[in-house]
Amino acid sequence: MSLTNRPDHDAGEDAGRAPAIRATLWAILAANALVVAVKLVIGIRTDTLAVLGAALESGLDMLNNVMGILLVSLAAQAPDDDHPYGHDKFETLGAIGIVGFLSITCFELLQEGVHKLLDQGVPRVATRLEIGVLAATVLVNLFVVWYERRRGRALQSAFLMADAAHTVSDVYVTGLAVLSLVLTRFGHQRLDAVLAIVVALIIAWTGYRILRETVPILVDQRGVDPDDLRKRIVAVDGVRVVRAVRSRLTASGTLFAEVTIGVDEAMSVVDAHRLADAVESRIAAAYGVAEVTVHVEPV
Repeated sequence: MSLTNRPDHDAGEDAGRAPAIRATLWAILAANALVVAVKLVIGIRTDTLAVLGAALESGLDMLNNVMGILLVSLAAQAPDDDHPYGHDKFETLGAIGIVGFLSITCFELLQEGVHKLLDQGVPRVATRLEIGVLAATVLVNLFVVWYERRRGRALQSAFLMADAAHTVSDVYVTGLAVLSLVLTRFGHQRLDAVLAIVVALIIAWTGYRILRETVPILVDQRGVDPDDLRKRIVAVDGVRVVRAVRSRLTASGTLFAEVTIGVDEAMSVVDAHRLADAVESRIAAAYGVAEVTVHVEPV
């Protein structure tokens, strides 16, 4: 006997979640566009590799925002015959896409940094105004990180959280770009290439962190500790034994679980349904939003 319990809130919450995520991404896209324009103008004028790398980093932020707007719309579609568990993983794929863009940025910066070190090229000296304007973009990045993280947690969006992590690296990258301009004014132009390589390493670390968080969802790694799940289920009155448990998490934080429980062989179907409800309620109380399939077997 298999009994499936599904929470009643999914349709209403998902209907409002996707537009809210898209609105967040549109606001961030506008902020990133401004930052890219500033960095490009200053980077091209001064021929500073660290600044141009920062511009590329922010440009990738813009591409990520556009990709996110499209992917979130797809991920929000209701489950269908081809995707009975919903489309949440499309959002997780978007987070993996961010890693791809980060990899391109990292490779290009490393290549250009090494090339500039070997050729002993030096950037032009930036004005105080240019340094000040570039430094102001750090404040924009900090606001984007704060805003996107807050919205990502509220909306349980893997994509927003991954994009916020990417923007954190943008803060460090821009800070190094500002440092490069300052050092150039004091006659240390050759350090620009070194700082560009440091920027590339920061980007690589950010990509690793995103992979560490998103790959488990894509490969259906267990959502919760099975021993802990067994203890909570067996504590429900009427459950004689827990024979099997499986779990996984979606990008939005929903726990899918399949459990097989043993009950008294004389238990009626009605009582079995009530027991399944009790098991589902216990799991939801412990782990949050959950969709649970309970297999009932006599013992």
